[in-house]
Amino acid sequence: MADRHPLFEPLVFVGGLTFGFGLGFSHMARPEVVLAFLQFDDLGLLFVMFGAAIVSGIGFALLPRIRDAAPLTGDPYERRLKPFDRNVLVGGAVFGVGWGLSGICPGAAYASLGTGNVAILWALAGMFLGAYAQGYWRSTARASDAPTGAD
Repeated sequence: MADRHPLFEPLVFVGGLTFGFGLGFSHMARPEVVLAFLQFDDLGLLFVMFGAAIVSGIGFALLPRIRDAAPLTGDPYERRLKPFDRNVLVGGAVFGVGWGLSGICPGAAYASLGTGNVAILWALAGMFLGAYAQGYWRSTARASDAPTGAD
């Protein structure tokens, strides 16, 4: 990995603040608004998601044509395609169910704390517990799949 630009970490921090402000400003950090969207009662968040998709799409399409590597890390631009397998399907289903039950996705949960929603700590605790359980399960699955000296 190439040496990172000295402004890498401060810009990541500013980007996180901007992202959090955007989530709070667009009300995506309010579970009741997200649940209303998921129940097709309030489709206003669709504009937020389309706006983010358009900006991201333009960035992903143009930046590799302008530069060979990311400006702050020096890492080359490349596509990292993952296969659509059982893990992706199960992970997406768990993520979707958690989003539907709590009304918030992980990024917006942190922004929701910034808006004073202390009750979201239960959802964050569930996210951490789920991430830990998944990591533990994956590490034990890898350890059992590893060849032994007798193989």
